[in-house]
Amino acid sequence: MREVRLVWALVAATLVAIVVTYSRLPADELYNVSGTGVRAGLGRAVVDLNFPDGLIALAVLGVVGPCLGPSARKLAVVAAVLCAIGPGFVRQGNLDVRWVNVVGAVGVALAFSLTLFARIPASPRRARGDRVRVVLATLLTLVALEWIAAALGVYLDVVFQSSRILSYHGNAPHHAVHHGMHHGLYGLLLAVTALLLSRLPNRISPLLALLLAYGAGNMLNDLWLEQIAERGWTSWTIPSCLEPGVTWTWLGVLLATPVIWLTCFRGSAAATDAEAGLRRTRSAAQPS
Repeated sequence: MREVRLVWALVAATLVAIVVTYSRLPADELYNVSGTGVRAGLGRAVVDLNFPDGLIALAVLGVVGPCLGPSARKLAVVAAVLCAIGPGFVRQGNLDVRWVNVVGAVGVALAFSLTLFARIPASPRRARGDRVRVVLATLLTLVALEWIAAALGVYLDVVFQSSRILSYHGNAPHHAVHHGMHHGLYGLLLAVTALLLSRLPNRISPLLALLLAYGAGNMLNDLWLEQIAERGWTSWTIPSCLEPGVTWTWLGVLLATPVIWLTCFRGSAAATDAEAGLRRTRSAAQPS
């Protein structure tokens, strides 16, 4: 499936950007890391494999799992458990790699390996909501341009404020958009993953709807802080939804999830046709 390949390509491109950026830039230009050089870049990539890549791999496993053989499905369960607990080992206050981060990284690597052996049917040519997916993915990518530039280690001061030095709420002076990874960019990766995988036959459409709502919530929080509140346009900020909590932001994510599922991700005709094709393929492969 080209959608699965695209998801893994996004993960790979992000990891390459992390290794390069965190290897060549000093720690004080990045966020909550202490080292520099190739070792620091590789370590930060391992942390990224825990979050958000663990959630991305979990979604991929939910789609390709039914296409695996019995033995591979057992491994998929192990990979899913490792991917699910990996984000819990990430400390936002200190993003230096720890040995425990190997757990989530192994889960993602196992999920990727299983994808290579899955007998996945061809992607549907058309799926309900494709136009909406294209428009939404384009808009979200445009919003995330500042974070994409930051991941590459450059400032983007066209429309966005990035290199401006400011002090917000008494914090030490800092650039409006620090180099390196942002949770807004993580939100884009999660949202695009949900949009891509929702085109395919799957039994996890509610999870994909939650992933899209969660990703959009993180983008909104990061964008509002850096481009609105830090400009001095308002003192009001949107609570973070990066980690689960009792906030109205999380309430919005949870309320948006069933709306997304009911209006966009449920009952795709193309997905139903693809599932029927998969059943026919399996029947034809069985000996008479």
